[in-house]
Amino acid sequence: MIYSICFLVAFFSCSIGTICGMGGGIIIKPVLDATGVMSVATITFLSGCTVICMTCWTVGKTLMKRESVIDLKNTTILAISAAIGGVIGKELFTKVASLFPDPNTAGGVQACLLFAATLATFFYTVNKDRITPRKTENAVIIILLGLILGILGSFLGIGGGPFNVAALYYFFDMPAKKAAQNSLYVILFSQLTSTLRTVFTNGIPDFSLWSLLGMIVLGIAGSEIGRRINYKIHDRTATRFLEGAMILIMCINLYNIAKFFFL
Repeated sequence: MIYSICFLVAFFSCSIGTICGMGGGIIIKPVLDATGVMSVATITFLSGCTVICMTCWTVGKTLMKRESVIDLKNTTILAISAAIGGVIGKELFTKVASLFPDPNTAGGVQACLLFAATLATFFYTVNKDRITPRKTENAVIIILLGLILGILGSFLGIGGGPFNVAALYYFFDMPAKKAAQNSLYVILFSQLTSTLRTVFTNGIPDFSLWSLLGMIVLGIAGSEIGRRINYKIHDRTATRFLEGAMILIMCINLYNIAKFFFL
């Protein structure tokens, strides 16, 4: 039963995450937290591994098929900065988790921050047509932005999120589908360093190998479906997917906040 839940969540999360450019972790993490099938640390690790594989597959496939619209110059600077931020964010989460008698309580802190970040991003996305975007070329600003995105994604255990897409909308004036591809590229770097930090510091939690392999396979399958859908739909439709996903994420996080702090 636990395997079935994990596999289905990985499949649908990575499908939606690839269409929107959020990655799958932002849905996998809060949904599995809500089910309580594993510890917060185990969910974070399995989610991270799944996201690395699905983003690697999606980014690699779009490059090989020459469907890529990744801005290799600016987005690579952003991605490398996010990778450094990913290590910092992982260290911050470890310290926050150590403050609570029950480490799982840190999941409530993650849920609060994820709800707030998603809510702010939702309001921006709904109103972005009224906000004049920028064409950022300043390397210092790009590096700082990457660090912030990496720290946030890693601390929350999701790799990336709608705030990645919103940052690409605003700071680089990217349409929805282009922002989705570039966001996955950034998520690949930030999640990879965050997960490697866990591996090299012997912070790997207990987990079933079958659950990891199943989530990776289903995550890749879901990302392939999401990639094909993203290629065919219009930018406005991609934006609607993103808005709907953010509403779902906020609802799940409200439940998780109540679960970790009040139930």
